[in-house]
Amino acid sequence: MKLKSIICCLLVFCMSWQARASETIDFETTLLNQGIQPNRAAILIQRLEDGVVWSHGEDRIDKRFVAASTSKIPHTFIAIEEGYVDSANARFEWDGQERFAASWNQDQTMATAYTRSAVWVFQQITEALGPETMAAGIDRLDYGNEDTGGPEDITSYWLNGPLKISAREQVEFLTRLYQEDLPLSAKSYVLGKEIMGSGRDDGRHAKTGWYYSNEAQDIGWYVGWQEVPASDDQDSQTYVFNIHVKCEDVCL
Repeated sequence: MKLKSIICCLLVFCMSWQARASETIDFETTLLNQGIQPNRAAILIQRLEDGVVWSHGEDRIDKRFVAASTSKIPHTFIAIEEGYVDSANARFEWDGQERFAASWNQDQTMATAYTRSAVWVFQQITEALGPETMAAGIDRLDYGNEDTGGPEDITSYWLNGPLKISAREQVEFLTRLYQEDLPLSAKSYVLGKEIMGSGRDDGRHAKTGWYYSNEAQDIGWYVGWQEVPASDDQDSQTYVFNIHVKCEDVCL
């Protein structure tokens, strides 16, 4: 997904301005350089150590959009908290049905399902846990509008709605998750963060999302946090970030 490369550019840009909290970032030029019209994007990045915030697209930051696969973050933690998943290597057997992405069409572990965004695994999880448990879990985590719909929506409420979330709410949720300020067990925090960081060794824990609709403009998400280790001239830093854009070819 090209969106990943965009947020990488933005994060590097933010980290290069660490000297003074008052510095601003030319997001418009950065977006244009990546082939994105600035009015199609919402960006919110917060450095946790001092609360400095960089943002773009103020009229879109508080607008809610379908959560899409960014909801796999709370879904992962709910699955762990409920005891349905007890390891990053927990296995899910493929049913043989060919789906959208080739990487989905095989057995998955919890870690690969998260990394590959294998929808069928998370549909299996939500269906197994059931509407009441999922609704209670999303409510407990204060995630977006907390709306999981009715029982008939149990495998689609994050794909088509009604579950929606804004850029600001994403950053607030991820900040509380990183700081372990949500009603979750110690085990859930350890295992959930391990799954979020699967396959990476660069301090990033993140998730893409892509809301696809024939009736409305597609939305691409990339949300998470980036830990920057201490160096000789600076302390460690943690950046919580959200970017979402109206998709054209940048989501592919």
